[in-house]
Amino acid sequence: MLKHLIKKYFNILRVRNRFNAASQVAQRSLCLQHQERIQKGHLVPLNQTGFRAFSQFEEDGLLLYIFAAIGMTKKTFLEIGSDDGINSNSANLALNFGWSGTFIDGNPKAISRGEYFYNKYPHPWGEKPVFVEALAKRENINNLVKNSGLSGEIGLLSIDIDGNDYWVWDALDVVEPQVVIIETQVAFGMEDLVVPYNPDYVFPGKNPTYHGASPTAMMKLGKKKGYRLVGANDLGFNFIFVRNDLAQDVLPEVSVESVLHHPSLEKCYARFQEIKDWSYDKPL
Repeated sequence: MLKHLIKKYFNILRVRNRFNAASQVAQRSLCLQHQERIQKGHLVPLNQTGFRAFSQFEEDGLLLYIFAAIGMTKKTFLEIGSDDGINSNSANLALNFGWSGTFIDGNPKAISRGEYFYNKYPHPWGEKPVFVEALAKRENINNLVKNSGLSGEIGLLSIDIDGNDYWVWDALDVVEPQVVIIETQVAFGMEDLVVPYNPDYVFPGKNPTYHGASPTAMMKLGKKKGYRLVGANDLGFNFIFVRNDLAQDVLPEVSVESVLHHPSLEKCYARFQEIKDWSYDKPL
């Protein structure tokens, strides 16, 4: 019991260090430095700005640079497939910059953990996030989001549901995000295909690789919805899009090929071979 309590204490301490005063000052200082360099025309490639505070990989730093470029004019997020909302793409913005928004996840235990955490550590001036326990589908996503209190323009949309990500983003129209970060199925390589929509899908399904949309298909969906691909995490599976009316001179469009460069992708591509003849849809 004592070891368990000690471990729990240090885990909490590590988490709190990610949004204490020193962390907030450092990140706000970095944001200002980004803005000053951008104003002077001293731009850096997006893939050199990443770091991790709460995100699974280096998405926190990538998003900070993007919002330094476009401005934090809409400090609201929507995260679909958020788990507990702590180790997420929106947590850093919520805890260190006072953003508010909605976390949606189908795991009741994760929702309970998230509610407990954000009630215990509320931001001093930001509103606590709303937690919604539900499986996101294209049939229900707009009602889920609207009923949570979100509509119109928001700052960030993050989708990571290991399955119908493509179909849910395509259906979502009750909000208009400035920035979208969404998971693609990099195992599909440069193929132009999407796994057919299945409202009852739960990962891993009949094959853990047989879900999602290829990077090319996701890029096409972004274009259809008025967004351009500006980068991805280093592993290449989390694509980042910016709305076309925002910061085109600072955040130019990049190609799908340019973000699929990590050595681990070769093993991912090999997994596609066993399912290459299964049923697929073409992008909408």
